[in-house]
Amino acid sequence: MKIAIVTDSTAYLTEAQYEEQSIYKLPLSVVIDNTAYLEEVEIGNEEFFEKITNMATLPTSSQPTTGQIITLFNELSKEYDAIISIHLSSEISGTYANVASVANMMDEISVYPFDSEISCAAQGYYVLEAARLAKNGYTVEEIFEVLANMRKTMKAYFLVDDLNHLVRGGRLSNGSAMIGSLLKIKPILFFDKKQIVVFEKIRTTKKALKRIEQLLTQDLAKDYPIVATIIHCNAQEQAAIWEAYLREKYPTVRFETSYFGPVIGTHLGEGALGMTWVEDQTRIETVLSKRQNR
Repeated sequence: MKIAIVTDSTAYLTEAQYEEQSIYKLPLSVVIDNTAYLEEVEIGNEEFFEKITNMATLPTSSQPTTGQIITLFNELSKEYDAIISIHLSSEISGTYANVASVANMMDEISVYPFDSEISCAAQGYYVLEAARLAKNGYTVEEIFEVLANMRKTMKAYFLVDDLNHLVRGGRLSNGSAMIGSLLKIKPILFFDKKQIVVFEKIRTTKKALKRIEQLLTQDLAKDYPIVATIIHCNAQEQAAIWEAYLREKYPTVRFETSYFGPVIGTHLGEGALGMTWVEDQTRIETVLSKRQNR
């Protein structure tokens, strides 16, 4: 069975990853001054943040249309037998629900939606692993089993400079009730039951980043290989400084860097910084292969 891997633009993969891994993209849109732009197609990070500088009102975002999804799936049906479509959390976007609805309409190809229950680089982990497995001949059921196992070690924590972005956009589930008490602290946010919630209240950014490092250290003690990604929202310098420090402190971790693009950046605001990590599937297979060859 030939399986196509689809995701939406909020996985923020590189163009090389899309091309090399044969991954297909459904872009979400950002709406700026009543004009909609397809994320990562018609607008990139640099242009987006230039456009929204000094804007009085925040941009909004929208999911792929039913027509866009059907068009892509029909095109893929000419070459593939099945589609695994991996998307950002169903509690912060209707993208997954829309894809699931379209899946029931498709006669020419079987479509298997997957709710990542998260977004950005963490979502990208699922996508890249699914693509790798599909290329290696794994079945849909086998790929879903691996993704379910990945969920057990998936972690993601992030900080924002202004919680108002999340509250106004309805993305912080308990934000409206807590905003008054959070104004003077730097809360660590994470995904819980598919929603963005407060993990801990920390006084400063420096202490919050140290707390995230402590959480990474705790997982490293569980003795499995980890790949971790620093994610930033138009804050390349801060991300680079933190990554350089982390690489030296945690030499056994495979570190990468990614970003919060226009759609997610709309809700987090500039300056957001976070880290996600998961059990490193590629290193697990390398270790197992070495053991078998002894």
